[in-house]
Amino acid sequence: MNIKFSTKVFGAVAAAFLLSTTSNAACGKITIADMNWPSASLMAHVDKAVLTAMGCEVELVVGATMTTWASMDAKGEPDVAPEIWANAMATLVDSAVGAGRIHIGNSAPMSGLGEGWWITPYTQDANPELVTVEDVIARPDLFPYKEDPSKGFFMGCPAGWGCQLASQSLFRAHGMADKGWVLGDPGTAAGLDGSIAKASEQGENWFGYYWSPTSLVGKYDLRKLDMGAFAGADNWDGCIAFGYDGCADPQVSGWTESRVNTLLSDNFFYNGPSEGMDYFAARTWPGTIMNSMLVWMGETGGTGADAATHFLSNHTDVWKAWVDADVAATVEASL
Repeated sequence: MNIKFSTKVFGAVAAAFLLSTTSNAACGKITIADMNWPSASLMAHVDKAVLTAMGCEVELVVGATMTTWASMDAKGEPDVAPEIWANAMATLVDSAVGAGRIHIGNSAPMSGLGEGWWITPYTQDANPELVTVEDVIARPDLFPYKEDPSKGFFMGCPAGWGCQLASQSLFRAHGMADKGWVLGDPGTAAGLDGSIAKASEQGENWFGYYWSPTSLVGKYDLRKLDMGAFAGADNWDGCIAFGYDGCADPQVSGWTESRVNTLLSDNFFYNGPSEGMDYFAARTWPGTIMNSMLVWMGETGGTGADAATHFLSNHTDVWKAWVDADVAATVEASL
């Protein structure tokens, strides 16, 4: 046995234990929703590592948007929902926050997220003047429709998705049919992804709907177009969201803001680690980093736990800005 090595390892472990137990000995048990999509699972495992370093006993529980929200609102558990897409239930969330049942730990836990219309980097690099949706709409010749090359092809969303209806309305608002465009249907999510992959890998022009954070945006460096200013909730919620059949006179608009929140329970707010609220307030993931992590997960088959280890090991410049030096040291010692 190497006595020097063993002593060194023991000292590091002891120091890590001392830091974690003294950081917040009264933290107790904290539950975190391990949501059923990659970015949220990654966030949950990183949150677990950090809160454990703060002295908490952390348990991950299975989560999904509506079930996690309903449980937090009714029962106050789990204590942390790292990534709740709140657009469809914004009124409910605001009501619970106003009543003090739920607390917003971070109102924007990721930068650069959201839905919209995108083009490939191949397209924009060859045509740097294409910055806005209007710029692209003026060039249907760059995106020829296979069945009629005199028309441009815009790739919409699969049937049944909310973005299908919104894209129909915006297609109409921009007068795209009269400007020489056809609105396409990819059929399935796989069809939408496949169209992006094919165009990106074969150096072809592509114009259509997508969203971030996603592995495809990270892998293929899709470029989001400027859709202009948001034209108001009445226009969006009362018309655009209903598509061709329910929106006869849509107005041109930027895509409605994607509201994503980190939600915390009363238990965490009042009994969690003293530095916990500061951590969540600071914990904003750069969109480029999140997309790169999703690419890594897709290419390696890595789980949320695997990705958390990879992230904490390789992006210290990002996450160390979220915590103090003692917590950071404890997290690193645990890797």
